[in-house]
Amino acid sequence: MAGSLPLLELTRGRLVESVHWGSIAVVDSSEKLIAAYGDPHMVAFLRSSAKPFQTLPFVEHGGVEHYGYTPRELALSCASHDGAHIHLETVEEMQKKIGIEEKDLQCGGHLPADAEMFKAFIREDKKPTSNHNNCSGKHTTMLAYAKMRGASLSDYLDIENPIQQDILAALCDMCGIEREKVEIGIDGCSAPNFAMPLYHAALGMARLCDPHELDEARAAACKKIMGAMTSHPEMISNLGEFDCELMKIGAGKIVTKRGAEGFQIIGLPPQTPNGRGLGIAFKVVDGDAARMNDKLESSSRARPAVALEILRQLDALNEAQLTSLARFGPEKELKNYAGKVSGKSYPVFKLV
Repeated sequence: MAGSLPLLELTRGRLVESVHWGSIAVVDSSEKLIAAYGDPHMVAFLRSSAKPFQTLPFVEHGGVEHYGYTPRELALSCASHDGAHIHLETVEEMQKKIGIEEKDLQCGGHLPADAEMFKAFIREDKKPTSNHNNCSGKHTTMLAYAKMRGASLSDYLDIENPIQQDILAALCDMCGIEREKVEIGIDGCSAPNFAMPLYHAALGMARLCDPHELDEARAAACKKIMGAMTSHPEMISNLGEFDCELMKIGAGKIVTKRGAEGFQIIGLPPQTPNGRGLGIAFKVVDGDAARMNDKLESSSRARPAVALEILRQLDALNEAQLTSLARFGPEKELKNYAGKVSGKSYPVFKLV
């Protein structure tokens, strides 16, 4: 994509063998572009990074109280979960509270990313169903919102459905962008998804983490969503996965959500009473496809390293925190299947 620059290099021996390119935007809640790399106005689909915003209207209109959602259940509404037992049990409890069934979800099924669950599927030759989809929490809550509003459940994914119109309006308000400038696409789970400049995605995340200038209902909803995500990061992805481990280390001061095809957003609440929240959005333009190791664990090699380097340059993580997350980067030794060091990976960008 035009304007993108190298983010991460991988070497073999003395040669650079591969390069991941992309762009970064860092924006504060007053709409100021604090730092950037590449093209901060590059347009990209948020993919699953949009989930906190897609949950916002439900929370803002009292859905948490209406159905008695726990913070754990609210976190799963914003999740790209791995299909572990904790995720499946939680989504089933949500559906009981709402009075819907798994068959009402229109997301389709895919194999779980959780290693133990994945092994069980292979052993037992099981077929995945909708609850195994990593978006099942989001779809369950969309159905909950539709039911609460008296909107149609059969076409809850149609962009003209009132709940999707509410989601689009909330997203535009949070990200400071006109509706006609948002490109609508169909996500992997069949829900509407949204493309916009990185700057606007980062602004939305900054406001989610620092909603003091928003109206009372929306500010309260933002605080509930951030509180749920940071207090139950294992529901957002899974124990051991980067989003979860970063939020654990952040201890309430970092919220993050990955998206497919190399997209990521990160939010930092104000660090001082008069400070501003920061939002970070970046896109790895090659999509940063996940790779599976011999333990059947999947991971992306670019996004975690790039995220950590951004946070390091912003002084948002101390040395102890960076050491605790060293298995994700920013710099890593690369080893072959025999365990021999074959090269290294390292970030090559500087925010300006």
